[in-house]
Amino acid sequence: MFDYSAFSFEDKEQLYAKARAFWNPGKVDFWRGEGIDLVIDKRQGYYLYDIEGRRLIDLHINGGTFNFGHRHPELVETLKLALDHFDIGNHWFPSAARTAFAEEFLKTAPGMDFCVFGAGGAEAVELAIKSARYATKRRRIVSIIKGYHGHSGLSVATGDARFSKIFLADRPEEFTQVPFRDLGALEAELKKGDVAAFILETIPATYGFPMPSVEYLRGCVDLCRKYDVMYIADEVQTGLMRTGHMWGWQAYGIQPDIFVSAKGISGGIYPISVACMTERCAAWQREDGAAHITTAGGSELGCVVGLKVLEMLQRPEVVVNVHAVAQFFAEGLAEIQSRNSDIFGGIRQKGVILGLEFEHPEGAVYASRALYENGIWAIFSSLDKRVLQFKPGVLLDAPLCQEILDRFNAAMPLLRQRLAKASRN
Repeated sequence: MFDYSAFSFEDKEQLYAKARAFWNPGKVDFWRGEGIDLVIDKRQGYYLYDIEGRRLIDLHINGGTFNFGHRHPELVETLKLALDHFDIGNHWFPSAARTAFAEEFLKTAPGMDFCVFGAGGAEAVELAIKSARYATKRRRIVSIIKGYHGHSGLSVATGDARFSKIFLADRPEEFTQVPFRDLGALEAELKKGDVAAFILETIPATYGFPMPSVEYLRGCVDLCRKYDVMYIADEVQTGLMRTGHMWGWQAYGIQPDIFVSAKGISGGIYPISVACMTERCAAWQREDGAAHITTAGGSELGCVVGLKVLEMLQRPEVVVNVHAVAQFFAEGLAEIQSRNSDIFGGIRQKGVILGLEFEHPEGAVYASRALYENGIWAIFSSLDKRVLQFKPGVLLDAPLCQEILDRFNAAMPLLRQRLAKASRN
């Protein structure tokens, strides 16, 4: 019996049956088919515990949501204290919590003028697109092939056809995609004169973290300036010190017109997202402050938690730790890769953002399963299943880093065996 006071399940099979019946049969069937029978129960720090008690080290961290780990004590205490005074708040009126959070957020992003809040990353992207259209009085949005920016109406249209076609959101007359790292293709679209914005994850996560060059990103910004197009940096997975800088765009020395943050800014405790933008893009607020309304966006509880997240990330010891963790895995994974180069093809890295390339077309799916059986949870990239998303948290300590490396190394023989079997089939 799994008893949570408010609800209970007789056993894991009953939970699976009800999840399939009432929640999402596709996800239930997929993971069971892959041999991943994970139902997350207790969670603390960088550990997850299955409902049956099995411990896993979390290297997925839900796309950066758990940058500090799960249920970080300072963040839990912050939320508890906030509940003594705040709730979601009322979106119509000035708010002490929203104002304080916006002021501190903008201090981390010189060149930006306003924060507009949402509840999740897709909503922040919607805000960015709408604001770019307002600023330019144009409609078309350009993104990259295999890009991903969320699943809501406007955001899903910028992404891969896998996510847009099923909901009839693939609208080529309004949303155009160009190849990543192809400045010529980008300019060919921008010069048509009808583009409002170019949106790009600073390092495209769902595509498997292919690394952009400084020249490419600066070239994108330069083309946007040349054709008066707004540059939107999606920092949902690359912001919040994961590149070694507060924002990924700062790591590459560029300046967007708008950037969006979500997931990690919540601390994994209370949902909130931010579209941070220049005066030009936010000027619709002066014309009609109620042109965009979101009841839960910028919840006052989320703002208080977000303030603590920003303060923690800027502590000198955290900044130092990010660089130390990045260096540790750069060296340790390179050594493992050199001994297994026939199956483990390469490492993509910027700070604690890592994509691990495997030689089989679905090598990262097999790697995810092998790691799962060795006590690590890391997920493959949805749009490039050769690449495993490997996401260490910013507060990992040396013993846990070593345990991760040891478990990764221990998973290699099992991975090799399964890849060999897959190749024969």
